Amino acid sequence: MKTAVYRKSHFNAAHRLHNPDWDEVTNKLVFGKCNNPNFHGHNYELIVKVTGEIDAETGYVIDLSVLKKIVDNHIIHKLDHKNLNLEVPEFGILNPTAENIAKVIWHILRPQINHTLDLTIILYETERNYVEYPA
Repeated sequence: MKTAVYRKSHFNAAHRLHNPDWDEVTNKLVFGKCNNPNFHGHNYELIVKVTGEIDAETGYVIDLSVLKKIVDNHIIHKLDHKNLNLEVPEFGILNPTAENIAKVIWHILRPQINHTLDLTIILYETERNYVEYPA
């Protein structure tokens, strides 16, 4: 029977939601205040969920101290206190919506976690708004 373990982390980052193929009016209409040309920030809460069988020898699905190091080294150091649009290469052409941020995080972490384990990213952009990838 599978068991899920979770690691919660936080990072702060700025971004601007903007589609360069659209005019300014359309961008403002679709993205509202999130289209601020001077950017805006969020205090993101990241939950990394790893699901799998409990190892008979260790009693772990994954060692949470190892998971913490993976998340810190590959995600938190990359995103914390950054302007996602300007400082994170993955968002050079990808709109940094919560959905896309969660997807990018998953793609960064997936190779770092044993392929026999399932990986889910839950990202809170605000206290009330969050996304899950994959759903």
